[in-house]
Amino acid sequence: MLELLTSTIRTVPDFPKPGIQFKDITPVLADARLLRFAVDELAREWKDKGITKVIGIESRGFILGAMLADELDAGFIPVRKQGKLPFTTIRETYDLEYGSDTIEMHIDAVGPKDRVLIHDDVIATGGTAAATHRLVEFAEGPLAGFSFLIELGFLNGRSKLPADARVHTLLNY
Repeated sequence: MLELLTSTIRTVPDFPKPGIQFKDITPVLADARLLRFAVDELAREWKDKGITKVIGIESRGFILGAMLADELDAGFIPVRKQGKLPFTTIRETYDLEYGSDTIEMHIDAVGPKDRVLIHDDVIATGGTAAATHRLVEFAEGPLAGFSFLIELGFLNGRSKLPADARVHTLLNY
């Protein structure tokens, strides 16, 4: 199944900017069997780890992140682009593969009694995941680790994450 998952993800050249090889997971999302497989495999790593909150990073991280939260019997917390959340937020600006951006999280989304898993569909340069981790640290939420469907290892994104952090990915390119 892992080979089928890998072959189903398509690469879209020059999106969203020239030189970027975008990994498109929408064919996986459209296949109920592959979608369930991906969620089950992601969750397997975190079962019995006491996860209380799964943070999904906008926007594709919301899809598998929410399903992962359900599978782990945890709450789901969206981290969104600046100006998209309705309540008081904390924010972090970061660099990414093709520019910079700012993300936000509700100030009361996580706290010291939580055990937080940060999920996104892809880790590329690591900027978004690292910025999300800084939000969690500011909110004093203990980090359990990071979960990614895809890692673009050649971009060395893990180097921006805490050295002692548990990182789980299903597919590596």
